[in-house]
Amino acid sequence: MDIAIIGGGAAGFMAAITARRANPASRVTIFERVHKVLAKVEITGGGRCNVTNSFAAITDMKQAYPRGHKLMKRLMKVFSHEDTYRWFERYGVPLVTQEDECVFPKAQDSHVIIDCLVRQARELEVTVCCRHRLTDIRRVEDGRLELMFENGSHRLFHRAIVTTGGSPHARGLEYLTRLGHEIEAPVPSLFTFNIRDRAFCNLMGTVVDPVVTAVPGTKMRAQGALLVTHWGVSGPAVLKLSSYAAHWLAEHEYKAPFAVSWTGERTRQEVEETLLQLQAANPRKQLGTLHPFGLPSRLWLYILNKLGLDAVKPWGEIGRKTLNRLTETLVNDQYTIAGKGVFREEFVTCGGVSLQSVNAKTLESKVCPGLFFAGEVLDIDAITGGFNLQVAWTTGVVAGQCAADC
Repeated sequence: MDIAIIGGGAAGFMAAITARRANPASRVTIFERVHKVLAKVEITGGGRCNVTNSFAAITDMKQAYPRGHKLMKRLMKVFSHEDTYRWFERYGVPLVTQEDECVFPKAQDSHVIIDCLVRQARELEVTVCCRHRLTDIRRVEDGRLELMFENGSHRLFHRAIVTTGGSPHARGLEYLTRLGHEIEAPVPSLFTFNIRDRAFCNLMGTVVDPVVTAVPGTKMRAQGALLVTHWGVSGPAVLKLSSYAAHWLAEHEYKAPFAVSWTGERTRQEVEETLLQLQAANPRKQLGTLHPFGLPSRLWLYILNKLGLDAVKPWGEIGRKTLNRLTETLVNDQYTIAGKGVFREEFVTCGGVSLQSVNAKTLESKVCPGLFFAGEVLDIDAITGGFNLQVAWTTGVVAGQCAADC
């Protein structure tokens, strides 16, 4: 059996290795459109490669996977994050779990992951062909799949697994549309927010952890650390929110209200009570010298200035109205998103091949027998923290096994 893997990324290599092991008589070929394989793996996690996540903080898969959570819950019964951990350690890559539940190689270097995958593929005699950009797929009379490449070459295979990753534009998936697949419009998923407020952006470098971010008027919210940058905001609390709100923000052309609770999950009542206690205990202290909730001094002074409060004014001289304004700003500080920035460690899109077009058990196409999908080309995407690479490992294993078994 000849099996083609279209895309030399994480999902592609996992699918190739799995297929070859599942069917030792098969011939497996990886086709990569550029000159090197696993380029995205090399830069993920700041070059350290966030392999997966412990999922210890995940109580509902939708928290990690805004799109595709039901399918991932099903498929992870076949190959879970725990299986991923064991797989890499079995093949010579010790892993460590950080306090934030992200899993990295002990070497803190993505190249050990790349070397592991390339070594396994080589030992299994998987062929790798770089600079082969796929342009079309068609099914021929004998049931095989004919793959056409930009260089003019044509190849026939019994099975093919598309692992090309996320496409920034729907036109990049037109060859799949021609076969009859439904395509969900691709839009960016993980990105930072531009905020055109010079006074706020002067806080660049300030980190607050945890905060709660939200899109006012919707149910979309996220928790985590927030980093103020020279262009706006970044950090897990922003990246998670961008993932949850990806389609909504795209529809609103990345111009929308944005709210931050600088006190995390604390309620208005809890914040108000804390401020009243602080005032009662320190009536003669200046507002600027006591910053509640462990807020960075620069941020607290910025909030005071934003409300027109003199930092040298004693706590005992502020009235109930001022305390209410302080409380409201701490729990619901409002800004305006003026565009999206770039989170350079991740290149994630939501959208792609609709999950309605694939068999949920095998990841085989419903309209083109013998064609399978794995990785981000599917309409599955995740928040930051190793969850997107887990999609690659899980779907790669399932597609590889099923393509080899059919």
